[in-house]
Amino acid sequence: MSACVSLKNLQRQFSRVTVLKGINAEVLPGQVIALLGKNGVGKTTLLETILGFGFPSAGEARLWQLDATKIAGETKQRIGFVPQQDELLPSLTGGDHLKLFKSFRPHWNQPLVDKLIAEWLIPMTMATGKMSVGQRQKLSILLALAHEPELLILDEPVASLDPIARRQFLQQLVDIAADENRAVIFSTHIVGDVERVANQVWMLREGVLAYQGGLDELKESVARVTLLAAEKFPEKLDLPDLINQKIQGNSAQLTFINWSAAREQQLTNQFAAQIDVQYLSLEDIFLEMNP
Repeated sequence: MSACVSLKNLQRQFSRVTVLKGINAEVLPGQVIALLGKNGVGKTTLLETILGFGFPSAGEARLWQLDATKIAGETKQRIGFVPQQDELLPSLTGGDHLKLFKSFRPHWNQPLVDKLIAEWLIPMTMATGKMSVGQRQKLSILLALAHEPELLILDEPVASLDPIARRQFLQQLVDIAADENRAVIFSTHIVGDVERVANQVWMLREGVLAYQGGLDELKESVARVTLLAAEKFPEKLDLPDLINQKIQGNSAQLTFINWSAAREQQLTNQFAAQIDVQYLSLEDIFLEMNP
């Protein structure tokens, strides 16, 4: 199965600030990837570079083995994109936008469009300049879905949606994910939504992917460990795979990635301590990896 996105040693630098630092990753058909990271960490920059909107400072970003900055119209038809800030024309109605977008698309799923308009209550006769932010967001998502792209990229797609609309949209992503020939990348700061739809996670931290892999594998590999020893711990511990630590006297709360039963026995012996192991939700994992 060939990758629809390939990133090799990808870097993006603005002035003297390096935002993306040597990222290597692939996106395969059937994957729904949640891109997580704190605000300002470079999630939008990464998505825009994947789409060819900006040139890498080093390395490469490829779409279906083609340089992302040089893809032709035929390849662009295989992509759907929802930016963080919509680019709708305020004087046009929702219906006008549909007609405009449809005129550029050789493939168009009108039954899907009609279904989503009804379910999402999008006011198609209203000028988008008079729509609420949430209504504009729904329309932007609809326009990205209507031609059934093979690669769908969404930058904070649910940020402006109410809980009901968010649930409807996430269900639509679940339906898309059922098609093994399509892939989705979406960034979000609402971590709870990720567990409903994503099967892969990219955790962007300080310009690098601190984690990339399966959601279930991530939840199984991160553990928060509480140690209670007879003697005081050092102020700071230097242990493999330790991503966060809170130490107070003879008590230590340590968070590890790549956790294993062998590590539990090792810590028990090393510190002669009582030990309690807790596996974490994705939201807690995110907070631990981004203190």
